[in-house]
Amino acid sequence: MRIAITGSSGLIGSALVRSLEADGHRVTRLVRRAPRSADEVRWDPMTGRLDPGALAGCTAVVHLAGAGIGDHRWTAAYRREIRDSRVLGTTAVAQAVAALDAPPAVLVSASAIGVYGDGGSGTLDEDSPPGEGFLADVCQEWEAATAPAAEAGVRTVLARTGLVVSRHGGAWKRLFPLFKLGLGGPLGNGRQYWSFIALRDHVAALRHALATQTLTGPVNLTAPLPVTNREVARVMGRVLHRPALLPAPAPALRLALGGMAAEVLASQRVLPGRLLGSGFEFAHPDIESAVRAALADEDHASTR
Repeated sequence: MRIAITGSSGLIGSALVRSLEADGHRVTRLVRRAPRSADEVRWDPMTGRLDPGALAGCTAVVHLAGAGIGDHRWTAAYRREIRDSRVLGTTAVAQAVAALDAPPAVLVSASAIGVYGDGGSGTLDEDSPPGEGFLADVCQEWEAATAPAAEAGVRTVLARTGLVVSRHGGAWKRLFPLFKLGLGGPLGNGRQYWSFIALRDHVAALRHALATQTLTGPVNLTAPLPVTNREVARVMGRVLHRPALLPAPAPALRLALGGMAAEVLASQRVLPGRLLGSGFEFAHPDIESAVRAALADEDHASTR
């Protein structure tokens, strides 16, 4: 297959590219800088510039690009960047897909479980309604931006990603060093649920979504056994042989993280109903297995 990918240099995108190329698929990378090789095409997500011809002949498109949620403090300007990088970029991709006479068979577009807001201790699945808050609002706009592709008859999968367990990116990139120093512990009261997924499983789930014609619409990319933040801290401490007892108080988190603290302290007990229902099997369904897999991935290679 020939597959176009945005966000190919990120944690998930780079792992997906390696996995696809290892199996002989051709990958076209959409990049925001000048192309450096024949398999790269320039686009500009913020202005919506994407030549539909760049996607001609592609079997599938995977859209992962977006400003990092945890890369900066959430100032008003960075909130706009988080929103615009997702909504404008997705609109550009979906419109380019829809403009083709022979569009790709499937568009897998990233989203996030932030769409559910704070769900407390109740379970959430793909049929749960959207929640409230900044990320919930962004996710709803983000997903709605795929409409041109879906209206053109392209099977469109909204990959609602949980917290990816990896030493090389996302929340765990910050957690591993803290816990190795013995400075890790629960965040806030630790009772909030964290819905995680091992990087290996995330890549496998994206490939499953590409290949499974019955999957369409929202699909939760989370492990089937979400756990509380307190349990995450306990497992991290045990696996790394470090104490993990001292909590980070909620007021301190709000001071350090600003607006992002509300999302860190939110509880999302998300279940991957549609993945499981379509026959997907997790290699790392529990948090300890996911943490140990992250430690084993010295170069964050992610194939299975």
